[in-house]
Amino acid sequence: MEGLADTLVKLAIHDDSYIESVLAHGLRDTEASGLDARTQAFVRVAALVAVDATPSAYMCAIEAAIAAGASLDDVVGVLVALLPSIGSDRVVSAAPKLGLALGYDVDEALEELDEAELPRT
Repeated sequence: MEGLADTLVKLAIHDDSYIESVLAHGLRDTEASGLDARTQAFVRVAALVAVDATPSAYMCAIEAAIAAGASLDDVVGVLVALLPSIGSDRVVSAAPKLGLALGYDVDEALEELDEAELPRT
């Protein structure tokens, strides 16, 4: 329990040496968080959704998730898991951006769907 309390205190008081140490180890280091690489990558994707990040911002987190054994379906599953916590507006906004980062153009797919459903004259 001491590790947990110590970490919370260091974060709460903005302990510069602790924060710099964690940041210096980079995004791939999971030791400080205690999370496995796959979970840490999912957390990063979730944080990017919450802050309404750009498609390019998702790339590094997605690459880390895939490198840790996640599938593309797993990455998209993060959006579904976020719905009850952050609501549909953020998730709906993030879906096309995450799609682009995954190599899938949601907007283009929607346009094709609309064209396919237009009545032919």
